[in-house]
Amino acid sequence: MKTCALYGFVIALADSLLVLALFFLGFHSDPAKLLAAGLIGGLGALTIGVGVTILGVKARRSEIPETQDFGYGSALWAGVQISAVACVLSSIFDYVYNAFINPGLGDIIVEAQVDKLQSKGLSVDQTDKMEKIYHFMQGPVVHAITALILGFIFAFVISLIVAAFLKRAGPAAPPVQS
Repeated sequence: MKTCALYGFVIALADSLLVLALFFLGFHSDPAKLLAAGLIGGLGALTIGVGVTILGVKARRSEIPETQDFGYGSALWAGVQISAVACVLSSIFDYVYNAFINPGLGDIIVEAQVDKLQSKGLSVDQTDKMEKIYHFMQGPVVHAITALILGFIFAFVISLIVAAFLKRAGPAAPPVQS
């Protein structure tokens, strides 16, 4: 578990540094830049998640003697443990980021969403109703919980794929002689 926790921490740290870099570069200050921030952040987080999960599962596999089986289930379990640590730590950072570091980000996201709705021709009344929902969803607590759940779903899918490639069969059993 120690190895998996370390690699989960690395994913969370790298993702947090990516978010902070986007913040300091001004991508989180303007609704017009949110699409670029989403693309950069999403692709960066995916790359970090896949790369570090691969490294973590390989590290966990190397801890198991060659004489023991490290099958699909073992590889998947290692990926799930890495993912769980990464998602919990990332959601804590997400809360801190949205509540204290950049509390205006939710308003910028809501503004961008409302602009999209208005460009689609929704009435002012419909737009106002949706704006209330968007504000609720962008609150720090709800955003962190949503990030935890969705992050774990994506990380689980990554773990499923990584485990398929990094499983290791144990040594073949010697043939039974009659």
